[in-house]
Amino acid sequence: MTELEPVAQLKQITQGAPLCDERPLFHIDGQGRWFYRQEPLPDKFCRLFATILRRQGEDYLLVTPAEKVLVDVADYPFVINDYESNDDGSFSLMTSIGSQLSITGYQAFVVGEETISVGLASGLSAKLGRACYYRFIAQYLLHEDEDLG
Repeated sequence: MTELEPVAQLKQITQGAPLCDERPLFHIDGQGRWFYRQEPLPDKFCRLFATILRRQGEDYLLVTPAEKVLVDVADYPFVINDYESNDDGSFSLMTSIGSQLSITGYQAFVVGEETISVGLASGLSAKLGRACYYRFIAQYLLHEDEDLG
């Protein structure tokens, strides 16, 4: 069995899952806070649901073998509240819901005019929260010209 077989099997199982409702039942606001039917969702449930969050085209969905649930995302599905650069050049990221993510290195960050973001698995992305945004600029961008020598 190759490593890709379980992923292919999961895609096959969930591909035919019907959409539960035409309206989003979940909402993720601009600060990365999750809501279910306008009520705040505890972080432990956010972390659980985040494991089945996918982006398909322009839609964000929670995908199970039985159904798909639309999720309204105001900006980015994840907000990074802290990060740490590791000795091997990778980064450990902490989201607003307490999930830990890893990215391969500095080049994974996308610097835009108003945000710094990073692409994740399943078509998802995350943006740096305000404090991380300014910290990243100070650590990596303000001194970029000096590094070029």
